[in-house]
Amino acid sequence: MNYSIVRYIIGWVLKFEAAFLCLPALVGILYHEKDCITYFCVAVACLLVGLLLSCRKPSNRSLYTKEGFLIVALSWIIMSLFGALPFVLTGDIPSYVDAFFETVSGFTTTGASILSNVEALSRTNLFWRSFTHWIGGMGVFVFIMAITPLLGGSTMTLMKAESPGPSVDKLVPRLRDTSTILYGIYIVLTLVEVLLLVLFDMPVFEAFCTSFGTTGTGGFGVKNDSIAGYSPAIQNIVTIFMILSGINYGMYFLLLRRKWKQAFTFEEVRWYLGIIAAAGCIIFFNIRHLFPTAGEGLRHTFFQIGSIITTTGFASTDFNLWPQLSKTCLVLLMFIGACAGSTGGGIKVSRIMILVRTIRKELASIAHPQQVSKVRMDGHAVGHETIRSTNVFMVVYLILMLLSVLLISIDGYDFTTNFTAVAATINNIGPGLELVGPTGNYAFFSEFSKIILSFNMLAGRLELFPLLVLLSPACWKKH
Repeated sequence: MNYSIVRYIIGWVLKFEAAFLCLPALVGILYHEKDCITYFCVAVACLLVGLLLSCRKPSNRSLYTKEGFLIVALSWIIMSLFGALPFVLTGDIPSYVDAFFETVSGFTTTGASILSNVEALSRTNLFWRSFTHWIGGMGVFVFIMAITPLLGGSTMTLMKAESPGPSVDKLVPRLRDTSTILYGIYIVLTLVEVLLLVLFDMPVFEAFCTSFGTTGTGGFGVKNDSIAGYSPAIQNIVTIFMILSGINYGMYFLLLRRKWKQAFTFEEVRWYLGIIAAAGCIIFFNIRHLFPTAGEGLRHTFFQIGSIITTTGFASTDFNLWPQLSKTCLVLLMFIGACAGSTGGGIKVSRIMILVRTIRKELASIAHPQQVSKVRMDGHAVGHETIRSTNVFMVVYLILMLLSVLLISIDGYDFTTNFTAVAATINNIGPGLELVGPTGNYAFFSEFSKIILSFNMLAGRLELFPLLVLLSPACWKKH
């Protein structure tokens, strides 16, 4: 293990977090809130620790997979540890475990909360809470690589460890250009949504916070009822941008390059939109009697489908009161998740495609043993390594799910609450069913359970393995 490079890059991450913390401090100044002083102090602390860790450049700049995974996992944990401090120091979340849970939920774009009255928070804290979604949505290392070269081509290891999906590729030859393009698309989507929300009479502050949660697929709102209290037009805008944010950003890149044919032949995107359409038909016909008009039923149907499959977690209504068929569909969408290469969580549509086609290939080989067939996506054969990693991912995913449900069941709550709480955190969604439904929160869990669920949120956002590397003694040994 090259500890010097680990120290150096974590130092850089903390320096960037110090810059991020200055934004809510400026919001506090704008709204004349004393909390701005707390944010400036935490930013200075972050900066000092970051400077201390990165003041000496490593003599050995080798960066291999295990260092990359370790750096990404430690960086997200340390960012959350520092990011939780303002909530505690301002008194809005007195318990540090609760503040850590809320911050991890923010950075991992989960949206699970321990707060019952978010409207009681200062605007400074509300902004930081929502802004963590935007930071975590695309990924802090993608942002750093867009700003500074850092370690040159070696940082592809960091990008692969942080970016969601079974595979990560460069959009253009230079990695820094890829990062810049991704963040450029991300910023444009965010600003367009802000503009549309403001045009439809949402206050500017709320428009920014809502857009951070939408394009980051996070789900922290500034109102106790999430998005339910806003107009149908605003709910429709949020629905559209949630679904857009769940699409592989590689498709947007192809559209920008005017490669229309390649863009619209993305099989994963077609599956993603097809799943949304199919779930929409099932749920709408199941819940249409609950709403006075078909238009209202359709609006809530596609809002909740968009919110769950993209793992955003906003709510326009209490879907915990919907019939069992609709709730079961939503739980299934929790597991499927969005596209690889998007800001969404879950297993990912591409992995579902690979698993379905692998099963079909195995069935074909049983019927025709001499036949040689390959799993294909977008007209290309899927490599054995990708299939192997997908299968291993699913095994580890199921083990972590079952173990987490077992551990939090110590608190004594019902199975539906426990199961959907784990599903909602490991898939980075936020709301589940029963006690953790859209009108509930996670405050009732013990501190032990909150730490388990925080681990799940981090594991889900980082695709399991970077966080599990921390638990492997072999990865801590020096070269």
